[in-house]
Amino acid sequence: MTVIDFTAFIGRLATTSGETILPFFRTSLSIDNKSSHDFDPVTEADRAAEAVMRRLIKGNFPRHGIVGEEFGSENEDAEYVWVLDPIDGTKSFIAGFPIWGTLIALLHKGTPVFGMMHQPFIRERFYGDSGSANYQGPLGERKLAVRRCASLGEATAFTTSPLLMNASDRAAFGRVESAVRLTRYGGDCYSYCMLAAGHLDLVVETELKPYDIAALIPIITGAGGVVTTWDGKPAQSGGRIIAAGDPRVHEAAIKLLNS
Repeated sequence: MTVIDFTAFIGRLATTSGETILPFFRTSLSIDNKSSHDFDPVTEADRAAEAVMRRLIKGNFPRHGIVGEEFGSENEDAEYVWVLDPIDGTKSFIAGFPIWGTLIALLHKGTPVFGMMHQPFIRERFYGDSGSANYQGPLGERKLAVRRCASLGEATAFTTSPLLMNASDRAAFGRVESAVRLTRYGGDCYSYCMLAAGHLDLVVETELKPYDIAALIPIITGAGGVVTTWDGKPAQSGGRIIAAGDPRVHEAAIKLLNS
């Protein structure tokens, strides 16, 4: 099978998960905390959306593996593995802000070969296969392409929150923040998609899990960008992540992060 064989099915996963999530959005829903030392919320919507995607995958591709945020891993050594984050940006979700999305990645032999970010409330989809990336939304469809940016001094940077970083990483990010033209906080998966769409230049994060980043890698690289760990290694396992639209910005930011 090629990636093309899976495209329509990934669309079904996105549609079905969105139909499951939307009845919960901007309602009085119960919220659990997954962390014993911080606030890491999970909702009925997260669990229900991942459950419905898992059922569809198992029904259509029973030999495939699944890695999900809410229900863990099954057959993760399979040739094809689905990596799911039903609601990336749960804190925005529970606050009623629509800057969250469902992340769906397909890995082949450990490498992300297709990824989609679906935002059902705004009705936007960003998807790519590393060779190209596309957008679908209320105003139609178009190709995604990063923008050129010659230096950090001209760059717009995003991170979800410096408070999510440890003290050392926060100091490293501060060096980048001091060098760029503009820094904004928030966004979660949306920041990476806006980078792929050519609206910002740099995203710097820490402590990401595979399901936070795997789906975004084919979108960013398909749009012409670069995404790695802070030490320049492949990003699909998560950790400290840097994504840039222009390789010059990526190189300059990595130097500051590691200085």
